Amino acid sequence: MNFLVWFILVCTILATGYGYVGWRLAAPLPPPWNAVAWGVLVLFFLLPIGEMYLTLNRSDVPLRGVLDWSAYIILGFFSMTLSILLVRDLSWVMVAVIQKTWALFGSSREGSPLSLLDKGRREMLSQTMNVGMVAAAAVLTGYGVFEARRRPSVVEVSVPLPNLPAGLDGFRIVQITDVHAGLTVSRPFVETIVQMANDLKGDIIAFTGDLVDGSVERLREHVAPMADLSAPYGRYFITGNHEYYSGAVPWVEEAKRLGFDVLLNEHRIIRRGGRTLLLAGVTDTSAGQFVPAHASDPVKAIAGAAPADVRVLLAHQPRSLYAAEKAGYDVQISGHTHGGQFFPWNYLAAVGQPYIRGLHKHGSMWIYVSKGTGYWGPPVRLGARSEITVITLRSSGAGNGGDGTSDILRNQHDLTGKAAL
Repeated sequence: MNFLVWFILVCTILATGYGYVGWRLAAPLPPPWNAVAWGVLVLFFLLPIGEMYLTLNRSDVPLRGVLDWSAYIILGFFSMTLSILLVRDLSWVMVAVIQKTWALFGSSREGSPLSLLDKGRREMLSQTMNVGMVAAAAVLTGYGVFEARRRPSVVEVSVPLPNLPAGLDGFRIVQITDVHAGLTVSRPFVETIVQMANDLKGDIIAFTGDLVDGSVERLREHVAPMADLSAPYGRYFITGNHEYYSGAVPWVEEAKRLGFDVLLNEHRIIRRGGRTLLLAGVTDTSAGQFVPAHASDPVKAIAGAAPADVRVLLAHQPRSLYAAEKAGYDVQISGHTHGGQFFPWNYLAAVGQPYIRGLHKHGSMWIYVSKGTGYWGPPVRLGARSEITVITLRSSGAGNGGDGTSDILRNQHDLTGKAAL
């Protein structure tokens, strides 16, 4: 799908949503407040559309930061309002169906528990509920901004692998993913992430895509702290879909300049304790649409590789697991979905993806899907807090019973409750 088609589709979806909100919330207001409400809705529609247009064209304008924050907080607030409104209206439809059923098969006496209110009381109830819904959406948006902007949580995951040799038992992979620097994520947030990742003392640091939303020229200084990441067995980078929206080739070069070992359908052999771990990385599943030479290929990533004690794949999108399992990987580490980020985006995040968060056994392979270290679009998270993940490889042991699933440890804790700025 090219950018123009995507942009038209997004505009159509948003226009439909804003139109529905206007029909249900603005139209019933008396003049002149209905005209004022429609004007506000039109402005709320145009701001995010304008911001998306600038992003897609990699353009800059004065006060771009103010525009980004305004546009995406408004988009988050609109999403909350629309979601609550749809739940309310669907509930009313269900009540109407029950009332009709009651009239047909139940008591039709006046004063029935499901009898309709008179028009005046119904309109008053509707207006009161409308005010309440807008207030609830504002509160949820405010809390969601707090959740998105606080320091990421640290999620510790143990992956049990049969017959993992002692030399690799306890190998720690610190995963960072989906930072999305450039819209409302800036250098202070990136500095916080780097400090937290270094404090976790991983054997390697793996960045699994979507570092930025914007050009190298615009965002170089914001991601510069990534050069300070440190791990004894290296730090590795793969592309996500947003690298391709932002110019993947220059961002690959910038990632190398920052000290990352970039894996473009490639692998590296890591030796510890006399044993070997194969670490492979693939490009995003959409990469070939933008850079044909970058077409994602888990098989190519291990071409010519010598036998290894364990094979780990870094793949931005969880859907890579289908090819990865056939290729013989033991573990896949992914991001992309943001854990859904907030309702109703969690349903969109699940489209085409086998999993949207957490550790799962898929056939003979394990896959872990991070909820993301930053966020995209609206600076809002509800029920899907951002994370930096420590993935520890553990031997399930011969005779331990099954595949060691009972040994999985998934502990989440907050290092601090402070905002990340």
